[in-house]
Amino acid sequence: MINFQFFPRSHGVTKEIQAVIDCFKKIETVLDDGTHRVSNDVLALLRPHLEACGYDVERGKGRDDKIDVPVLFGENNEIDKSFYADAINKETGIVIEVEAGRAVRNNQFLKDIFQACMMFDVEYLVIAVLNEYHINTGSGIVSHDYQEVKTFLETLYISNRIKLPLKGILIIGY
Repeated sequence: MINFQFFPRSHGVTKEIQAVIDCFKKIETVLDDGTHRVSNDVLALLRPHLEACGYDVERGKGRDDKIDVPVLFGENNEIDKSFYADAINKETGIVIEVEAGRAVRNNQFLKDIFQACMMFDVEYLVIAVLNEYHINTGSGIVSHDYQEVKTFLETLYISNRIKLPLKGILIIGY
């Protein structure tokens, strides 16, 4: 089941953000079939739908397959620093990161937030995480990744102690 929450909660979902949610809903039945998938598998399922909405989407782990987003510019406007993104729509300023098991356990979602804040011309971040991550199938340990990231973002926005340079962050649970 696809879950989502947009932050700040005082703003509604834009039509461009809704288009991303709709892409996830198009693959919802495939995601709910019980198959364990890594983030690259989920991104591959999303790719045709995101590309139809104008996104550049990572195609693999090779240098030419990744999406390079500028962060710092140097002399002669050469890119000095960049970060990789899973997908980006340069017209809407939306960057997408799809995570699986390491979203919460390795704090990858925090790195995603930091990097999106540094990316040139990025206004919105979409972070997709598992609703539940079964850490060790035999032990029955479950991490509620979507809820944990949602609670973190709720705290970040309600506390108002850190001002992010983004117009908003969408968390999607799949």
